[in-house]
Amino acid sequence: MRTHVQERLVEVLGPRLYDASMSDTELEGLVHQRLRELLDEEEPGLSAQEKLLIVRQIGDSVLGLGPLEPFIRDPEVTDVLVNGWDSIYVERGGKLYWTGSKFHDDAQLRRTIEKIVAKIGRRIDESSPYCDARLPDGSRVNAIIPPLAIDGPALSIRKFSADPYQAEDLVSFGTLTRPVVELLEACVRGRLNMLVSGGTGAGKTTTLNVLSSFLPDDERIITIEDAAELRLQQPHVVRLEYRPPNIEGKGEVTIRDLVRNALRMRPDRIVVGEVRGAETIDMMQAMNTGHDGSISTIHCNSPRDALARLETMTMMAGMDLGVRAIREQIASALQVIVHQARMKDGSRRITHVTEIVGMEGDVITLQDLFLFDYSAGIDDEGHFLGDLRSTGLRPRFLERLQDRGISVSPEVFAPSKGGRAA
Repeated sequence: MRTHVQERLVEVLGPRLYDASMSDTELEGLVHQRLRELLDEEEPGLSAQEKLLIVRQIGDSVLGLGPLEPFIRDPEVTDVLVNGWDSIYVERGGKLYWTGSKFHDDAQLRRTIEKIVAKIGRRIDESSPYCDARLPDGSRVNAIIPPLAIDGPALSIRKFSADPYQAEDLVSFGTLTRPVVELLEACVRGRLNMLVSGGTGAGKTTTLNVLSSFLPDDERIITIEDAAELRLQQPHVVRLEYRPPNIEGKGEVTIRDLVRNALRMRPDRIVVGEVRGAETIDMMQAMNTGHDGSISTIHCNSPRDALARLETMTMMAGMDLGVRAIREQIASALQVIVHQARMKDGSRRITHVTEIVGMEGDVITLQDLFLFDYSAGIDDEGHFLGDLRSTGLRPRFLERLQDRGISVSPEVFAPSKGGRAA
């Protein structure tokens, strides 16, 4: 019956379902009104509660993401993972759960994927069988279809809070501590160049959003992303987004192109969602030529590993630079690495706040200012008891911050009880 009513709805409304002149609210109201009328004609014996349920289910299928809509609306769900039309998982509290929900068939899942990518002007088909996209609320989406996905279309959605997390939220989650917040806010306001590193799902984008919240309101900020997901609250923000090539393989605008263009847009700050390729050399050169106060993220397993990845990606630019010259660029450009990890208990924790000190011979020297205390162990439920502890070392960049009128309380670096110097 639901399938028949849905087919009638599409038949009755036709092109109006894709009328760009109608707002989402107007379209939703029109669809729900027509659905109620069709149900009165087709199934007059249904109760009001049954009609409401059917209207919502068909409305979700036509307007939204079908069986995924309840999970998109659920604030406790952080990831929605579709392995096939009949296999949907969600992440809650850092743990994965099978939902039991499913699409009607592969075709419905495929239509849902095409609906998502079409809204931001991208496409997915056999010639381009995978795609990064985003939902209207900023949630990050990756879709992949046959022949690359052997068992049928697959969809991954990383949700973001409707109300972006603030620093106090991360403190309450145990992601970081108040002394670390004070230090990181001073670093951002003092225009130090910072890198947020970590593995997949570690919470780098959330931390980048929180760091970006410390940017002054009177500065011009340019954000550059593969798929736009940063949600800066400042009034003077210009958002740039990567464009994939068209069906003929032309028209691609890379992150590197956008970084170069951003330098001509009189930026006070450049925020790159993630460095992953040849754009690294342009970012390093920008940081070394007066565009300080930039922030970005990188996939890696440790602060030292972040430097190795930056080195490798700089080489990808094809410039004839020696290893020492590349390392000097990196050591001069960056001042702070904030490393984040996803723990076995599902929590996201900042595990290192590390200063890039400079060069000793051919090696970039680092010093850890804060480290996660793994020695505290875990409780009976498997949750980590440790938190970020100061190593007792004072960063060398404090003098630079003081020159810019930014002071950091000495108590921030006092070794915590049970802490240890490194």
